[in-house]
Amino acid sequence: MSTGSFYISSLLEKMTSSDKDFRETELWFMATSDLMSELQKDSIQLDEDSERKVVRTLLRLLEDRSGEVQNLAVKCLGPLVGKVKEYQVENIVDTLCASMRSDKEQLRDIAGIGLKTVLSELPPAATGSGLAINVCRKVTGQLTSAIAQQEDVAVQLEALDILSDMLSRLGAPLGAFHASLLHCLLPQLSSPRLAVRKRAVVALGHLAAACSTDLFVELADHLVDRLPGPRAPASPAAIRTLIQCLGSVGRQAGHRLGAHLGRLVPMVEEFCNLDDDELRESCLQAFEAFLRKCPKEMDPHVPNVTSLCLQHMKHDPNYDHDSDEEEQMETEDSEFSEQESGDEYSDDDDMSWKVRRAAAKCMAALISSRPDLLPDFHCTLAPALIRRFKEREENVKADIFGAYVILLRHTRPPKGWLEAVEEPTQTGRNLNMLRAQVPLVIKALQRQLKDRSVRTRQGCFGLFTELAGVLPGSLAEHMAVLVSGIVFSLTDYSSSSTIRMDALAFLQGLLGTEPAEAFHPHLPTLLPPVMACVADPFYKVAAEALLVLQELVRTLWPLDRPRLLDPEPYVGEMSTATLSRLRATDLDQEVKERAISCVGHLVGHLGDRLGDDLEPTLMLLLDRLRNEITRLPAVKALTLVAVSPLQLDLQPILAEALPILASFLRKNQRALRLATLAALDALAQSQGLGLPPPAVRTVLAELPALVSENDMHVAQLAVDFLTTVAQTQPTSLVEVSGPVLEELLQLLHSPLLPAGVLAATEGFLQALVGTRPPCVEYSELISLLTAPVYNQAGDGGPGLHKQVFHSLARCVAALSAACPQEAAGTASRLVCDARSPHSSTGVKVLAFLSLAEVGQVAGPGPQRELKTVLLEALGSPNEDVRAAAAYALGRVGAGNLPDFLPFLLAQIEAQPRRQYLLLHALREALGAAQPDNLKPYVEDVWALLFQRCESPEEGTRCVVAECIAKLVFVNPPFLLPRFRKQLAAVFPGQPYTRSTVITAVKFLISDQPHSIDPLLKSFIAEFMESLQDPDLNVRRATLTFFNSAVHNKPSLVRDLLDDILPLLYQETKIRRDLIREVEMGPFKHTVDDGLDVRKAAFECMYSLLESCLGQLDICEFLNHVEDGLKDHYDIRMLTFIMLARLATLCPAPVLQRVDRLIEPLRATCTAKVKAGSVKQELEKQDELKRSAMRAVAALLTIPEVRKSPSVADFSAQIRSNPELTTLFESIQKDTASGSSMDSMELS
Repeated sequence: MSTGSFYISSLLEKMTSSDKDFRETELWFMATSDLMSELQKDSIQLDEDSERKVVRTLLRLLEDRSGEVQNLAVKCLGPLVGKVKEYQVENIVDTLCASMRSDKEQLRDIAGIGLKTVLSELPPAATGSGLAINVCRKVTGQLTSAIAQQEDVAVQLEALDILSDMLSRLGAPLGAFHASLLHCLLPQLSSPRLAVRKRAVVALGHLAAACSTDLFVELADHLVDRLPGPRAPASPAAIRTLIQCLGSVGRQAGHRLGAHLGRLVPMVEEFCNLDDDELRESCLQAFEAFLRKCPKEMDPHVPNVTSLCLQHMKHDPNYDHDSDEEEQMETEDSEFSEQESGDEYSDDDDMSWKVRRAAAKCMAALISSRPDLLPDFHCTLAPALIRRFKEREENVKADIFGAYVILLRHTRPPKGWLEAVEEPTQTGRNLNMLRAQVPLVIKALQRQLKDRSVRTRQGCFGLFTELAGVLPGSLAEHMAVLVSGIVFSLTDYSSSSTIRMDALAFLQGLLGTEPAEAFHPHLPTLLPPVMACVADPFYKVAAEALLVLQELVRTLWPLDRPRLLDPEPYVGEMSTATLSRLRATDLDQEVKERAISCVGHLVGHLGDRLGDDLEPTLMLLLDRLRNEITRLPAVKALTLVAVSPLQLDLQPILAEALPILASFLRKNQRALRLATLAALDALAQSQGLGLPPPAVRTVLAELPALVSENDMHVAQLAVDFLTTVAQTQPTSLVEVSGPVLEELLQLLHSPLLPAGVLAATEGFLQALVGTRPPCVEYSELISLLTAPVYNQAGDGGPGLHKQVFHSLARCVAALSAACPQEAAGTASRLVCDARSPHSSTGVKVLAFLSLAEVGQVAGPGPQRELKTVLLEALGSPNEDVRAAAAYALGRVGAGNLPDFLPFLLAQIEAQPRRQYLLLHALREALGAAQPDNLKPYVEDVWALLFQRCESPEEGTRCVVAECIAKLVFVNPPFLLPRFRKQLAAVFPGQPYTRSTVITAVKFLISDQPHSIDPLLKSFIAEFMESLQDPDLNVRRATLTFFNSAVHNKPSLVRDLLDDILPLLYQETKIRRDLIREVEMGPFKHTVDDGLDVRKAAFECMYSLLESCLGQLDICEFLNHVEDGLKDHYDIRMLTFIMLARLATLCPAPVLQRVDRLIEPLRATCTAKVKAGSVKQELEKQDELKRSAMRAVAALLTIPEVRKSPSVADFSAQIRSNPELTTLFESIQKDTASGSSMDSMELS
């Protein structure tokens, strides 16, 4: 027997002792408590005999006379469930069910609590354990009989509670009992007891989510049939119960109610007009559930529901609001007294506030579920909500604020939104309507900002914060009202500190959204309470106040604009308050960090006004720099001071600060290293020669170790600092230039070198040769850079990665630009290397890539020779050499257009075999040349390119499209309209030309803002008409262009989606006329010519989910996703990803059709590969299964989805199949590791 089992046996002996003395000294109670502690240990293991004894003892203790012992025994049942065998759990359940029917009330109560405890501790069915299902099946029959007997109401209530809990956790596995449960619960809706009816309503809601379709229809029909007509005689209690049941079913299984809403909603609307507040509340709650779960099916009923919400939101028969205008003319004191007298109308029997609250919540659901009706909501709901801000009941007022905040959030312009100047978009019109509401909101909330209720003021701050985020700058003219409200809350010491923190957070947000000038007149009023909060003893208030003070300094006295406000009256007070916090050592860490940051901003922005306080402040920062806890914020504060354009004198701290910063570069804390490098660079730029050379050399000694590909960001900052030092103190670099160059050259050989590191390296190399005398000679640097390529053995092609050659060429060009006198000689050597028959492939590639950069600054001499060399290289047998030569020809030509461009155009005409390479060269020339220099050649190039649009090779046409796009950038207003004419001119012939033009439009779209965007937006609709082109390639090109627009600049197409989406969805359908059979010897192969177009259409749909979700009708969207789940392999892969995304973004519509969506997923996961399939076919099928299982895992994250019978059935199938179980577990592990990696990156 183990030690744990022996100890438990001794406890059981004490608990079974009949010695009266034992009981009197309460050792029995203590033994039970010790037993519970033992059972809660994971390590405890019971043998069979111990299990039996523990179970028997605890069940006997449930009948103990002492309530305390009974309670402890019940608590022991929870951990015991996981420690004993299944038959013992069933024994416990049987005993508890029998005790529930006992005559003793106390025993019945304890048995009910025990059953709930046991059921809550059972392992979920999803884990594969059958214990929960077996136990619940055993319990269900006994609970059903207890509910049906109706002899004892207490037993009924307890049984209904347990049944509700059981159905909510394990509804689907109890499928065999659903019919009997339904027939048992429905009669309880007519029970004379209100408590029974309420519990039956809850249980039916959970049952509705899990039962079969037939039973759900039976339940819905029962509710509809039992609901009398509004004018038919019926018991009000019965009607209320049925409506509440509808609401419960709607909340738990509303996605299944869609087909029945046509009958239900009109009846509920009629009942909503009866004079019964509790019934009205239930009707509005039912509408809220319908709107959230079935927004599409509720569409015909939205006007009526809106009207009912508006009517009942102001339903307040016990209060008269007619005197509002008079109240606003009273003084503040009388306002409070009137508000108090208004509160006297509130009566304990008054239920009207519940109706108003239900109406507000229903309105919030309406706005959330129908963002497409936003313009109507701004006209109808918004004014009504604003008028109801005067609501006297606090709970209702919070929901009204919440509904208006939801309206604001849906009005917020999408990311990247562009307002059209000529024709305002719907988003612009919504914002204009909201702008007109701002004065009304201010007027309605002016008094609320000084309300006695903290919750009301918090609601006001939250609403104003959202409003300022949607319409930045809209609150500036009302700043007096807002400042008055903020000061009221900041000085309200009678309430909790939470309201002061909320007021400070609101003020900080305002400083970020409103213009600084709006705060100037109010600063004398605003600053004293903020200073008082800085000194507040509660650390959270102080930390928030320091953040506000920092934002005040940054906003009111910016460094990039002239000062419009004299800081002299305020700087002393701000400095004193902040320094007192900085000097204190017994502060919370958050306050310390905020105080240091605030001092950094104060010195950086107003250091010239600190006078004699500047040096002590800097010494304090230095002191905080030495402290391990505060060193990181101190480094960041020092950076702020160093980058300040005020040119502050930092000499008092430099000699001590630099060695400390140098030591930070050796620390493992990455954030500290990054901040330190940024601080060092800022100090080097601002102080220059003022930095003490010995201290600089101490810092430089740490840098070679940081120039490594282990951390590219650290390497970039280190190289930037080295560049600054080379420009300000070149003599300090002598000792470290060698080791640094060695590491830097290793870094250049990395194929993953980021553009930022490469640019920093170029700047450093230029700084090395730019000093007088140079730190390193030009020729030495060139040799170091090119040596790895020139020293390669053999000619097996480039031994280094292709990207390395581009990096080295950029560095050679940077050196040539820094030493123009050396450029011609360098170009001549490169030309010789390129021409030499003894040069390896790597040398030739590097020579041509370097010439591409150097040739533009080398002068006309080498350029004349270059033409011949580059043309010869275009015929090289090596593909890398040919590509490098074409790149060089274009880049060099961009620097000498009059000489090269006519020559290049002539070569394209004369050499059709080299046309592809020559077009690549033309693309580089058009991209690198200045637009003004290209204008004389536009017509010639335009004509040549459009002659090549009908090329049979798709690769050539793609390069032509890129060239056309780069040419359009030369003169967009003139050339872009010619696209439209070109499309019309070649229709219906020349489909290749039409697809090339559309592809060229795609290349006009970039992910960065560009001057062509407004012009392009005006033509997008005409280009999208090509979706109706009869040619497949043209439609595919149009879809690719549309996908690029949606992905990179959704604002270009967002307002056109109503017209585009029907055409897009049309392309997702399988067209039988495009499927043909091809005979391949004895075999027949099916070819689908429409597959590429369908694939492009589904790719567009996926992109729309990312950037235009608000403009999509998700139900219609899901129809086409559903079709894609049964399509070709490539399309199924896409739709599986889309379905997983939709499960996260729009769970309600997915839940509505989950029964239909799960079947294709099940078919894919259980599909068998044909015998004799090749390896590629097996791999494709495995990847398809993994993708389908990811979609299943995503669906299972929707809370209510496991209650669906089809999902529960498939889940059981996964658990019973070892192969599917392994696959599902691996998917879950991948998901868990991905989310943990995301959290690590965020931290």
